[in-house]
Amino acid sequence: MWINTQITKFGLPILILSLAAMSCNGGKAEHHNPVFQHISKWETSGDRSLLLEKNTDDFQISSNDTELPVIQVSESEIYQEMDGFGFTLTGGSAMLLQSKLSGTKRAELLHELFSRSEEAVGINFLRISIASSDLDEYVYSYADGENNQPDPDLKTFSLAYDSLYLVPVLQQILKINPDLKIMGSPWSPPAWMKTNNSPIGGKLKPEYYAAYAQYFVRYIQAMKAAGIPIYSITIQNEPEHPGNNPSMLMEANEQAEFVKAHLGPAFEKEGIDTKIIIFDHNCDNPGYPIEVLNDTEARKYIDGSAFHLYLGDIGALSEVKNAHPDKNLYFTEQWTSSKGKFDEDLHWHTKNLIIGASRNWAKTVLEWNLAADPDQKPFTPHGGCSMCLGALTIGEDSVSRNVAYYIIAQASKFVPSGSVRIASTPSEDLPNVAFKTPEGKYVLIVLNEDSSDKEFTVSLGEAAVSSSVKAGAVASFVW
Repeated sequence: MWINTQITKFGLPILILSLAAMSCNGGKAEHHNPVFQHISKWETSGDRSLLLEKNTDDFQISSNDTELPVIQVSESEIYQEMDGFGFTLTGGSAMLLQSKLSGTKRAELLHELFSRSEEAVGINFLRISIASSDLDEYVYSYADGENNQPDPDLKTFSLAYDSLYLVPVLQQILKINPDLKIMGSPWSPPAWMKTNNSPIGGKLKPEYYAAYAQYFVRYIQAMKAAGIPIYSITIQNEPEHPGNNPSMLMEANEQAEFVKAHLGPAFEKEGIDTKIIIFDHNCDNPGYPIEVLNDTEARKYIDGSAFHLYLGDIGALSEVKNAHPDKNLYFTEQWTSSKGKFDEDLHWHTKNLIIGASRNWAKTVLEWNLAADPDQKPFTPHGGCSMCLGALTIGEDSVSRNVAYYIIAQASKFVPSGSVRIASTPSEDLPNVAFKTPEGKYVLIVLNEDSSDKEFTVSLGEAAVSSSVKAGAVASFVW
């Protein structure tokens, strides 16, 4: 029995699904289990011959006792609720979207990125920088003071620069997807708050802990006034990497002190329900967030911990989960390089992040940097990332889609916020992760690590269907 349907390229009209379930037993129609009646596969291959291509013809009704490898999907175990899959919308990304694209081109692109419509990829989570990141055209904070003089009362606080690009782009996005979740992350406080009076490195002076807590309060209030709700914040991007521009060193005991004595109480006093998330750095040091969460006064204000994977193993997330099972986990950043290879990046990021981070309790999986220009600009001097490849390359009214676009789209298109991760059979050859959406659909994302095409069976309860994934490809099965 074969599901008789057709293939469409991503972006073209979707054709109607049909099921032919005739047996050869005297020409009599065989009654099949309806579970997989409307299954589809969306596949991206390392050789780019398939780019989020829909296929509804590659399925055969199977059984659980097949000789093929079986991936059993089950609701018997339900894990974390997903907040979403997406990117960091850097200030530079927003500048390119706003200044390089015509209004029509930008509207079409934002609809493709953020709409939940059939032809879109449904990004449902964005991370933005609180003031500048290293992918802005220059370094700034929201309260630089007069001639960088201390301004503990934040009299100079202003979102003026963000109002040029970031705020308008976010307002456009929220019209398309009002349910989008937004996380804010600072790369540095104002330089006058720091021990070295510089945007690069240094530490937050204890006498400015209270002022910095108010800086967060003012930021969230100002963004809300602009119609942009901030769902969560991390306290410091990469607190163990003070060499970026901008950046700051912030140790675990300092995060705990800042949260329990200043930021948490300030949010509480102002009635701010934005989630406070700690760490926001590499998987090689799960001891950092564990130490912060071990502080009972700090932990009551903390929603969870965020991670990157430039060092360490993605299993570190589960180590933190085991230590503090009531706290959430987020994967918030990973870059792809302009010197990288599409097939290698597709494989590594899918295995370790889309599948690996999700299987280790992450509520988000975010790639770094939504957009850059053909020269990977803008980036800050003296420490900005000059090789960070955007998910999109934006030229003069032109857009091209790079590997990170497809890495995220393989999940974001099918797994909206509010979906839950459910159980699926672990496999060395076919790494995978499964979800159930709020609408009751099932999604199984499978990576083929073999050098040849791989056939296997997908099973849900007593129903089963066989299919395949191309060598080095990732496929999302939806039913």
